[in-house]
Amino acid sequence: MQWVIREAPEGWEDLVPEGMPGILGRLLAQRGVRDNEVEQFLRPRLAELTDPFEIPEVDLAVERILSAVDKEERVCVYGDYDVDGVSSTAVLCETLEAYGLKPDAFIPRRSSEGYGLSEGGLERCLSECGEPRLMISVDCGTVSNDAIAMLKSKGIDTVVVDHHEIGPNGRPDCVALVNPKASGHSLEYLCAAGVVFKLAHALLKQRPLEGFDLKSVLDLVAIATISDIVPLVDENRLLVRHGLRKLENSARPGLRALLKITGTEGRLSSADIGFRIGPRLNAAGRMDQPEKAFAILRADCSNKALDLADELEDFNRNRQQLEQAIFSEAMAMLKDSSNDPVIVVGSRSWHAGVVGIVASRLMRLYHKPAFVISIDKNGIGKGSGRSIAGISLVEAIGSCRDHLIAGGGHHMAAGLSIHEDLIDIFREGFVKFVNENCGEKDLEAKVHVDAEVKLAELSLDFLASYELLQPFGSSNPQPVFMARDIWLTEPPRRLKNNHLRLFLRQGYDERDAIFFGGGANELPDPPWDIAFVVDRNVFRGRVSVQVSIQNVRAAVGNGNERE
Repeated sequence: MQWVIREAPEGWEDLVPEGMPGILGRLLAQRGVRDNEVEQFLRPRLAELTDPFEIPEVDLAVERILSAVDKEERVCVYGDYDVDGVSSTAVLCETLEAYGLKPDAFIPRRSSEGYGLSEGGLERCLSECGEPRLMISVDCGTVSNDAIAMLKSKGIDTVVVDHHEIGPNGRPDCVALVNPKASGHSLEYLCAAGVVFKLAHALLKQRPLEGFDLKSVLDLVAIATISDIVPLVDENRLLVRHGLRKLENSARPGLRALLKITGTEGRLSSADIGFRIGPRLNAAGRMDQPEKAFAILRADCSNKALDLADELEDFNRNRQQLEQAIFSEAMAMLKDSSNDPVIVVGSRSWHAGVVGIVASRLMRLYHKPAFVISIDKNGIGKGSGRSIAGISLVEAIGSCRDHLIAGGGHHMAAGLSIHEDLIDIFREGFVKFVNENCGEKDLEAKVHVDAEVKLAELSLDFLASYELLQPFGSSNPQPVFMARDIWLTEPPRRLKNNHLRLFLRQGYDERDAIFFGGGANELPDPPWDIAFVVDRNVFRGRVSVQVSIQNVRAAVGNGNERE
């Protein structure tokens, strides 16, 4: 394991706000913040949101939706089964209802209908909801050219509100394609809920409403943005910052029920959403009941919301059991391929809804790009992949295209379809790609440290300044700190799930720390160098700095650890 300390960009001292610790300037500079952007970054305001009409075709979507309002047309919102999809559907339905419409909402089922405007999904949608005059697809539709043409042949107009890449067949024949990524707009980092928020903002600018405050949907937008792991930069960061504050006092019974059942209270962070709320909403889609996730977001009764929260908790528990079973089987399969630079495993007994989570776990455990494949009764495998820095899954899939039915996604996360008898050949091609395009250093696990600190610096004043960097997530990762020459004041205390509670000393300063999973491996003899993150901890009303250990090594002094 190589430890690498990030360099402090030149001039970082000039970014330190008055009265705040110097390290804040270093962290701001590492995030690319310039001198004239410090205040905007630390205290983003909703007034800084850009004009939604700058997004191509928003004007066309607004015109068609307001026409539906004026004519009292039947409208259907067609979403997706993940957190972003159900949140987007909820935000848009809430907005349309404020204009007097009564939209139908439809969420497809992952296993039987698949992603987007699929043939099976549309067939059930039109059967259950009837034929609308206007179909609005959210978090899907950009590549659904054939489906949109079919809807048009039935006299159904389509507005697409999405954030995915445009397909090889170009723009679908819809009334409006509101998709910053498809148009090359600067807001291409938005998730679907973010794009829906911009559309709602445009509607309200065009035709203001009394009694409807768009800030009321920021909690949903924040949940979707964090859960979809889009970059937390610029407007995404702004929406999440304000959305988390809205969520802490949410008026939605369903979100209050989820916060209660997960024991999440007080000041919320993106980690609370990413590890507690998001997985439970996603679990409904993974268990082929995404309508339950949508229902809890729209619940208007506390008792009903608590019942739904219990159901989502059961779904999540079942998902965890499936995940663990698949993970254990995958680990057993890897014994014969431990020297390969990649992981490719598959089985007919694996649930398609959780293979992506298992791929992520395997990637982190072995520090290798991983594909985990669920194979159906017809021998068709659906796989999810997760990668490490420096290895693009999109490029890997492209190099192995002849072995696949289909494949695509992002550099770090992708999906594929493959015939069962070609999985071994795909694995060989994947290994060949990695060997030809990556060196040993690319495959070496690294600990990236943002800054070195003393334990004595970890005060509540430090915490207050540090928290202005939040929310943390993709493209704004939580800073990792390093402290040298750390001793223990008493032996580690073992907790459940191999977690350790540690009692640290550096000179005359002492701190408690938690090391999640630290008991799974043998620790070196002190003194240590420790890599850690810090969080706010509140216990019985008392606020303290929580030190969470990420890695430990035997102390090596000030070595050559610079990037």
